Amino acid sequence: MKELKGFLQRSEVKAKDDVHRETIMKAVVSLDTAAAQTKSMQFDDWQQARQEAAKIKDYALANLPDLLEQFEQKISARGAKVLWAENVEQARTYFMDIVRERNAKKVVKSKSMITEEIELNEFLEHAGIEVLESDLGELIVQVANEKPYHIITPAIHKTKEDIAKIFHERLGAPLTDSPQELTMFARAHLRKAYLSADIGITGANFLIADRGAIVMTENEGNGRLTMACPPVHVVFCGIEKVLPRMADLSLFLPLLATSATGQQISCYNSITAGPRQSGEPDGPEQMYVILVDNGRSDLYAKATFRHSLRCIRCGACLNACPVYRTVGGHTYNTAYQGPIGSVITPHLRGLAKWGHLSSASSLCGSCTDVCPVNIDLHHLLLKNRAEANKADKGNKTWAAGMKSWAYIMSDRKKLQRFRRLGRLGEPLLPILLSGDKRQRVPAMAKKSFAELWEENEQSR
Repeated sequence: MKELKGFLQRSEVKAKDDVHRETIMKAVVSLDTAAAQTKSMQFDDWQQARQEAAKIKDYALANLPDLLEQFEQKISARGAKVLWAENVEQARTYFMDIVRERNAKKVVKSKSMITEEIELNEFLEHAGIEVLESDLGELIVQVANEKPYHIITPAIHKTKEDIAKIFHERLGAPLTDSPQELTMFARAHLRKAYLSADIGITGANFLIADRGAIVMTENEGNGRLTMACPPVHVVFCGIEKVLPRMADLSLFLPLLATSATGQQISCYNSITAGPRQSGEPDGPEQMYVILVDNGRSDLYAKATFRHSLRCIRCGACLNACPVYRTVGGHTYNTAYQGPIGSVITPHLRGLAKWGHLSSASSLCGSCTDVCPVNIDLHHLLLKNRAEANKADKGNKTWAAGMKSWAYIMSDRKKLQRFRRLGRLGEPLLPILLSGDKRQRVPAMAKKSFAELWEENEQSR
């Protein structure tokens, strides 16, 4: 109830904020437009491409244990160490073991949604480890002491004036409204961090089973510096990110870029299969890959919801969603916002606490239409609601209320009779309900639609 109440309160504030809505709308419409143009240029048949991608991901999920073991065997043979983390605590513990082994004090980190999921930054800062985000959007929200607002564009809610103020107040940057100058300041601020950091942390967009390699796609080059400059490279990745073959990237890299940012392909696409080898001039001395489950196996075991693990975190469903466009990313209070977040978060973090997110949808189907791996998002949201209702059957008050509602709605005469009783009892609502609940109960109309219809028909 606490999360639901917070969600409703935050939604109300953002829905009434015209400046916020205009900022978000401008940004997502720009991304949508670019994606639509690139799809028509990049793919002869977009629908066929997403169906093919869905087939590859379904094959990967059907053979997930074998493919993950193949990935581990291949990358371990080149000197990397693979660690299997069942939950948040285990993932953090593995990383702290590496920190203690290296006596690390400073970490540089590229954009990674799974580290947001396990709240790694907050954990490390509490442990006295300095963490510096190297992605520009992530750096902005970190300096602003906020969480990412969007899966792909973390600072989508910030204008250039907002960013200039943040950099000026927190980092001592000169005030400027030039995006180029702000970017160059951030670059200069970060440059020394790559060379002075003890550990570099990245995520992975894909794991390639047949090569034992991780793939990371980005647009700034910060990810490549993060994995190459520090002496230790640590990769955090969800177990669902595996692809069977290197050849699959010929579809998935352009598919991800098109859906995420409207590009034909991202500027930097890095493939790494272990630490620096003998004779290689650069790269980390050690490499660790922490494969995170954290509820994914439970989701995997549910046949109805398994295909939600196809997700490649492109963010297209957020851009298309009228609810996300209205309430923004922070309202969800989760690492994964929008339709995909509303589908998977109740399974990853508990239906009882997070089931309300599935109701934050108009079920318009726009999310399903734009998903590059053909996830049936709006129907999964509906199925989440059904599961939440089943869970609520243990609540005797809810069950009694639903039984009474079914009885009243089964017959028009009963409805009319109880409607009259409701009108008589309406003055008691201020006494029976608290202020916030009372405001959500609409005033009953003096006459029903049927009564108004009869009156209007007779007056013709």
